[in-house]
Amino acid sequence: MNWLEISLTVDGELAESVADVLARFAPNGVMTEQGVRFVNEEDEGTATGPITVRAYLEVNDQLEETRQKLEESLFYLGMIQPVPTPAYKQIADQNWMEAWKQHYKPILIGQRLLILPAWLESPEPKRIPIKIDPGMAFGTGTHPTTQLCLELMEASTDNRALTTVIDVGCGSGILSIAALKLGASKVLGVDIDIESVKNSRENADTNGVGEELLLGQGSVTEVLRGSFQFKSAPLVVANILGPILIRLFDAGLADLVEPNGEIILSGILDHQAEAVIKAGETKGLKRSDQRQMGDWVAISMKK
Repeated sequence: MNWLEISLTVDGELAESVADVLARFAPNGVMTEQGVRFVNEEDEGTATGPITVRAYLEVNDQLEETRQKLEESLFYLGMIQPVPTPAYKQIADQNWMEAWKQHYKPILIGQRLLILPAWLESPEPKRIPIKIDPGMAFGTGTHPTTQLCLELMEASTDNRALTTVIDVGCGSGILSIAALKLGASKVLGVDIDIESVKNSRENADTNGVGEELLLGQGSVTEVLRGSFQFKSAPLVVANILGPILIRLFDAGLADLVEPNGEIILSGILDHQAEAVIKAGETKGLKRSDQRQMGDWVAISMKK
């Protein structure tokens, strides 16, 4: 089946009216698309600018009749306020649920790790596979912040055996799963987003990880309060954002690290690195390693 895409780019006030018109003729609904601006480094994004409204008409014997009626409806709407001329584009149907998977490939990390899309066989059987089924949670393994963090985790286990690990802001659970596969006996993963906690458990199941991964909703405060099985660990990982890491240090992030332990920090832009290091140093930590990929930096600090 083929589709005819119709789209109009309008301001915010007109978008709802245009969407209502298109929805009368599009059996699969209407989608809207808008630009995003970032107020500051912690902002997840604020919608801004004109809105593109899209709908899809089935290419069949009634297409021309449907298109004519749709354009008539837009004409009548245009008598109330100006409506731009719609743009049309032919779209070939395909299995969208499978098509997006083509963009995910295995990723080699360090000397021993392999991020593996869950539906693929490992091309490197000697490496430790971390199977990830990309969901809504941050941490599919494709971003430099995750890769840098995994590199430092692997390096950390070269010199010692892992026991317990705390993963602050666990996202998809990729770092927690990696810690267990690198030899940790138990890992606590926490995130303020309950959907991330659920996604972490799903990825854990995919990797055959069970009760050795403790997951819960929360952050530094909840861990220190004793809401979970342990309050500190010899290795702590936190792949979040630089400004949030600084704020978490004030909330007690360094207290999660046991004496002589290590914390791996990622999600840091290069111009934020010194501020994050300084925040850690004020809490008794000392930088031991730092790695960079593009604009992103990951830092290891020891207590």
